Amino acid sequence: MEQPLYTSLKVNNEIELCEIADSDCKKLIEQALLKERISYYIRWPKPSLFHRRKNLCVICVNDNVKETAENIIRGICDEKGYPVKFLMRKAQNQYL
Repeated sequence: MEQPLYTSLKVNNEIELCEIADSDCKKLIEQALLKERISYYIRWPKPSLFHRRKNLCVICVNDNVKETAENIIRGICDEKGYPVKFLMRKAQNQYL
């Protein structure tokens, strides 16, 4: 019996790729990731004593596409001059 294609895909393997604070940058990154058909989600950290920025968000992607997504984001941020902080750490999935 032949196995479906999706069984070889790793699931629950998301990483927190980067942290951005500019909403225009976020929109450009979202458009570029969608154009390249890269699945992502955005996590909005709760403000803490040390992180007061309201519009700070973390872009998370599957570990299998992190290099492609990183190259896309670096290209956008370098070209437009947006600050970005790459995290490259396993996402803390709170839904599991």
